[in-house]
Amino acid sequence: MFDYILFDLDGTVTDPFEGITKCIIYALDSFGVRIADPNELISFIGPPLFPQFKAFCGFDDAQAEEAVKKYRERYEKIGWKECKLTDGTAELLKRLKENGKTVALATSKPEKFAKLILEYFDIAKYFDFIGGAELDRNGRNSKKDIIEYVLSSLNVTDKSKAVIVGDTLYDIDGAKAAGINSIGVLCGYGTRAELEKHGADIIAENMSEVFEAV
Repeated sequence: MFDYILFDLDGTVTDPFEGITKCIIYALDSFGVRIADPNELISFIGPPLFPQFKAFCGFDDAQAEEAVKKYRERYEKIGWKECKLTDGTAELLKRLKENGKTVALATSKPEKFAKLILEYFDIAKYFDFIGGAELDRNGRNSKKDIIEYVLSSLNVTDKSKAVIVGDTLYDIDGAKAAGINSIGVLCGYGTRAELEKHGADIIAENMSEVFEAV
């Protein structure tokens, strides 16, 4: 059905809960903001950090910039390793490549960290292209821009042949804005209701169902 299979990273290829929440807590500690329960920070998994710090904490631009800087201070040292592959992901990627699919990553995480994570789990070999955000918040950061960057890098001319697999509304909305199909997968942090509301073209319970869908 599809020739180009794009994947979100956080919540789709990996479960990043530990690393992201610990780095958010580290960043907020520097502002004297205490978080009692890491589950309060689930909303940080998916969207870009800068607007999320503003929305969650009521920070102004300068505060949000500093919070992102503090977050990356810890993330660059250890946070990027504090994640795990979602069940069935490595097997799915292998099967897709064996079936001649072009596989790419389209993540809102900075590209340099995305590459480190895929190499750390020895799955970078399955990806034809790894696309992510730029470190500068004024650069490539929206999901739409990242998807379009990946499609352009792969020289995709027929968008009907491309699909992104993601777990949250940000992936579904980004796909619609970029003009490609989307598969909402329920292994991450979005709910079925959320994915349906935002118009996911297909909803998959797990990675096995993703393979059947593509």
